[in-house]
Amino acid sequence: MSAELIGARRARMERSTSESSVFVELDLDGSGVSEISTSVPFYDHMLTALSKHSLIDLTVRATGDTHIDVHHTVEDTAITIGEVLRVALGNKAGIRRFGTAYAPLDEALARSVVDVSGRPYLVHSGEPAGQEYHLIGGHFTGSMTRHVFEAITFHAQICAHIEVLSGRDPHHIVEAQFKSFARALREAVELDARMGDKIPSTKGAL
Repeated sequence: MSAELIGARRARMERSTSESSVFVELDLDGSGVSEISTSVPFYDHMLTALSKHSLIDLTVRATGDTHIDVHHTVEDTAITIGEVLRVALGNKAGIRRFGTAYAPLDEALARSVVDVSGRPYLVHSGEPAGQEYHLIGGHFTGSMTRHVFEAITFHAQICAHIEVLSGRDPHHIVEAQFKSFARALREAVELDARMGDKIPSTKGAL
C-alpha cells in the first residue's frame, strides 16, 4: 500500500483496510481535470474544487463503511492523497516551494500559506464557534475539515497555515478553505524556470 511514481510528477496509490478502499491518481502538471467518487457528496464537491483550483489532475475512487460514519472514508482518502502528492513531488527540484492564496466565497474568506518543506505541520484557525458540529450536505461534519488538512499535510510532508478570516455559512466556510489551499498548493508545486533543477533550500534537500 505505497504510492508509486507513474510518470513525471504523476503518481498513484491503492489503499485498502477493513474500513475503506481508496484509489488515488494525480498529475501535478495537469489542468484541473478530476474524476471524484467517495460516496460522500460534499467531500466530492470539495475534492473537485481542490483539483480545479490547484490545476492538479485528480482521480479518486473510494468506498467504505459510511453506514457507520463517513469519518473513515474521508480520512483514508485524505491520507492517500497526501501520500500520492508526496511521491509525485519527488525530490522537489525546481519547484517554487512556497505558495499563498486568499479565496472568498460570498461572506466567507480564507487564507492559506503552503511550504513544501518536507516537514509536516498544520496550523488551522479562525473557524467560528460551532462550525465543527454542523452537518454539511447531510453527511460531512464540520470537524472533518481540519482532519482532512491534517491528513494531507502530514502524509504529503508539507507545512500549511489555513485561516478563516470571516464567514457565516458552514458550506461557504469549508469551501473557501479548500479553494485557498488549492491555489496556494498550485503556486507551491509549480515549476520555476529560474530554479532549473535546483532544490529550493539552503540545505540542498527538502
